[in-house]
Amino acid sequence: MLKLSKKTEYAFMAARYLALNNSGHCSTAKEIAENYDISRELVAKVLQNFARSDIAASFQGVKGGYVLKKNPEEVSLFDIILSVEDKHHLTNCLSEDNPDEKCSHEDGCKIRDPLIEIQKRIDNLFLETSLKQIL
Repeated sequence: MLKLSKKTEYAFMAARYLALNNSGHCSTAKEIAENYDISRELVAKVLQNFARSDIAASFQGVKGGYVLKKNPEEVSLFDIILSVEDKHHLTNCLSEDNPDEKCSHEDGCKIRDPLIEIQKRIDNLFLETSLKQIL
């Protein structure tokens, strides 16, 4: 069954927290981790990825932390997934950007095309769902 990674789950939680606490308040990895009782280290990595992906801005110092850079309706769940995951394919054979993961059975494969269509539908669901919808 399709299952989101823990990193993606934490990314959704962290993005939700930032969106709910975005009125001039910088949120820290520690604060988010304690709120959800999850790994601070993994939340810190997620937040760093958010900053690199332009989802959040980071601020240094005593009152530093992270704030959402965009309105929640402008951030899709797909944006969040792409910020933390290297791959988001159902199977390795759907990864066009890594030729080393090509399937040896690709020629004549009867399941690849239907899986590509399923992958597109899943991606579109995440693209069409905004952060605002999970607040």
